[in-house]
Amino acid sequence: MDFSQTDVSSNFMTDPKQVDKPKKRSYLRKFLGKEFFIVKRQINWLFGGNNFAKVDSKIKYNISIIKHKSFLLRPLKDVEMYLQHNKVTNLKIAISHLDKVVIMPGQKFSIWRLVGRPTKNKGYLEGMTLHNGTISKDTGGGLCQLGNLLYWMALHTPLTIKERWRHGYDVFPDINRTIPFACGATLSYNYIDLQLENNTDKKFQINLWLDNEYLNGDITCEKDLKTKYEIFEKDHLFKHQWWGGYTRHNKIWKKITTLDDNSVTEELVTENNAIMMYSPLLEG
Repeated sequence: MDFSQTDVSSNFMTDPKQVDKPKKRSYLRKFLGKEFFIVKRQINWLFGGNNFAKVDSKIKYNISIIKHKSFLLRPLKDVEMYLQHNKVTNLKIAISHLDKVVIMPGQKFSIWRLVGRPTKNKGYLEGMTLHNGTISKDTGGGLCQLGNLLYWMALHTPLTIKERWRHGYDVFPDINRTIPFACGATLSYNYIDLQLENNTDKKFQINLWLDNEYLNGDITCEKDLKTKYEIFEKDHLFKHQWWGGYTRHNKIWKKITTLDDNSVTEELVTENNAIMMYSPLLEG
């Protein structure tokens, strides 16, 4: 969880690479603002008339569209390892509400609508969070790893990404990075969500599990899509801002290959602009 930007409606300046210096707000203002948006979304869930996806463990689709996994315990600078171990517990609880969710045609998938609010009473532990680029800790911390995994997998499917919030800060240098910068999704209950929509005529299922080393995911479908997806970045750069800090930018693109005729299309997925919390000279 951190300062975020959303893909729901991107409002870039004339030069999107000109990033304003972060504004500091009081704890009370941040708390009241957060609770306001939480209640607003809960009301929308109750009266918005949306058709949300549900878990159905009786269904199993055998055609895998995309598999991905991410390390559970990755040493990070200035992050105590007990927070990483607590994160594993938090992930285990969260995916128990998401595993085997089926997204039917016309349905929407929401992480928070299925997971609910992470609280101590539900067994969630103190894990790492990010607030305005600063490492902190809170109950349920570490679930952004789940958002990152699901977003990356969703990019390799025809599912429509209805809501995704970008990490507004680049906190850690690229060490063993295997996917392009800024291909993740930050989460904060419940108004900073990851939501997917199935605008196809096919049924999809999300499968999630933990092993000793990884958080694993697999999106399956009832039919072979006969389509190949590739995600890549363009225009990656670091920029020194007028207020003294550095920012990082790129554009994420999707390449879609139809296997029947090998036709190829490319589409812009998103543009990312993040404030760096380390010197770009340390990058890599």
